[in-house]
Amino acid sequence: MNVTRHAYSDFDRERFVKERPKSPNRTDFERDRARILHSAAFRRLGEKTQVLGPASDDSVRTRLTHSMEVAQVGREIGKELGADPDIVDAACLAHDLGHPPFGHNGESALDSVAGDVGGFEGNAQTFRLVVRLEPKVVGTAGEPRGVNLTRASLDAICKYPWARSEGPDPKYSTRKYSVYEDDRESFDWMRSGAKGRCLEAQIMDLSDDIAYSVHDIEDAVMTGKLPLEELRDDAAFANVVERTREWYDKDLQETHLQAARERLLAMPYWLTSFDGTYADSARLKDMTSQLIGKFCSEAVEATRGAAGRQRGEGLGRYDADLVVPDETATEIMLLKGIAAHYVMAPREMEGSYHHQGGVLVDLVHILYETSGRHLQEPFASLWRQTPDDNARLRIVIDQVASLTDLSAARMHASLCGMFDTLHL
Repeated sequence: MNVTRHAYSDFDRERFVKERPKSPNRTDFERDRARILHSAAFRRLGEKTQVLGPASDDSVRTRLTHSMEVAQVGREIGKELGADPDIVDAACLAHDLGHPPFGHNGESALDSVAGDVGGFEGNAQTFRLVVRLEPKVVGTAGEPRGVNLTRASLDAICKYPWARSEGPDPKYSTRKYSVYEDDRESFDWMRSGAKGRCLEAQIMDLSDDIAYSVHDIEDAVMTGKLPLEELRDDAAFANVVERTREWYDKDLQETHLQAARERLLAMPYWLTSFDGTYADSARLKDMTSQLIGKFCSEAVEATRGAAGRQRGEGLGRYDADLVVPDETATEIMLLKGIAAHYVMAPREMEGSYHHQGGVLVDLVHILYETSGRHLQEPFASLWRQTPDDNARLRIVIDQVASLTDLSAARMHASLCGMFDTLHL
């Protein structure tokens, strides 16, 4: 069934800095996607932790491969709903650009030293990268303007389209937000006429949840961290339920998680065991594909039903909200809980896991206290142009956040000489 594309306006295609006309062979949104794909920040994701560190396994997923998988999921949902697939693709590829070394552990560490300058949040750092830090476009006054995306693509990147403490839930939005105060000009321009969260951003958000919940399970099975038979053991599963509620939603009902388990285990493609053979590896990959397809199609059908649109009518921007059926959402949440229990939670006991945050905090302190002498370009020149101490601290945090796991460890070893890079 062909789906009509949502009609995007000239307003949606507008860029903050006007650019000279370019080849008509590419759309504005194709150009947005290309700018993300070709950015240095995107390449650096290949050496940043997703769940396990890049050096932990030859086939482990990194932030880069995760982002590419999110983009594939999002593109399919966007295409089925009639949203421009390049907008969704660009948002999915960009959604983790701002995440620092060492995963969420690194994010927490940088937030702890950024209290005086508005905190640190990976999504806000992503916005900062695309509107300011990633070199591509210079403003009329010579100021950096990042990759200068269209309004529609920039809006799609914002998973939490508000500043700190300004979201619908003030308590939640102290932790999850998409803009720092000194990037407000670009944010306010982008949000002109906005009505909540655009459909493309909602698709990106769901695609992220689908990709990492399903793929983390795949990785956990492949590496032997998840003994599949334990999911059928009530005592072992009770621990999974506890972990899921602890990490993701304390209000989740145990009965709902139990029902989700039964639905998943009853699926004909669900693996009961895994021995690493070619045949089992193929069956595992099929399970992954089937789960992704199931979750995507359920969300697409529910969204179309709620919007009252026929299958052929395109949806985009503020035409509709994405609808995820309760059972689908619970199944995704359970997969996240399983991965948390068997893969992520055990890492909390690793000594290196605790050291990683300290590495980033140390780097912030030494780079700031040595007056920016050890900053790399373009951060060094930005430091020299900035007389304000708080703004300089933000530049230092920008530098540290831009590092990969390995380059952070190497810089720390060089400047601080405290940790062996091989153990980080």
